[in-house]
Amino acid sequence: MIDPLFWLGLSILLVAASLTAVLVAALPVLQELARAARSAEKLFDTLSRELPPTLNAIRNTGLEITDLTDDVSEGVKSASQVVKQVDQSLDNARKQAQNVQIGTRSIFVGVKTAWKTFTRQKTPRRSPLERLPIPEKPALNLREREALKPENRRSKSEIYRNNDSYKETSDWETSFDDEDLP
Repeated sequence: MIDPLFWLGLSILLVAASLTAVLVAALPVLQELARAARSAEKLFDTLSRELPPTLNAIRNTGLEITDLTDDVSEGVKSASQVVKQVDQSLDNARKQAQNVQIGTRSIFVGVKTAWKTFTRQKTPRRSPLERLPIPEKPALNLREREALKPENRRSKSEIYRNNDSYKETSDWETSFDDEDLP
């Protein structure tokens, strides 16, 4: 029937037509790819030019923020010290006001006492013997004075521990308690 060469030629013709159609359809796509590649190249060039200064600016901003934070913390510390000093000054002022008030009272009381003393009617002076009361303590005899000396005294525990020494003690030694001493 038909010759195989015919079929071979026809199939080559169809393949060539298909390839031509694919190439015609692929040309706009390839042009767009070339345009996208140029745009990407321009973007990368712009990024390589603009990114380092931007990163430096961001780094500098971070350093400035750190410096500002340090300045603010120092300001807060100095403000707290000022507040402490103001508190101390207020405390000192309060103490001084109290001292002035006490001094004023003292002066007032002193002036009042001086005025009373100055305006009081003078009484006749008494002799020193009239002023001092006479002590009503009886005089101790020699034996009692010797018993009151610390080196001659014995405690009650020593006396009760040794019954022989208790028998030897006189009545006047046992009659004194610690409360009776002057």
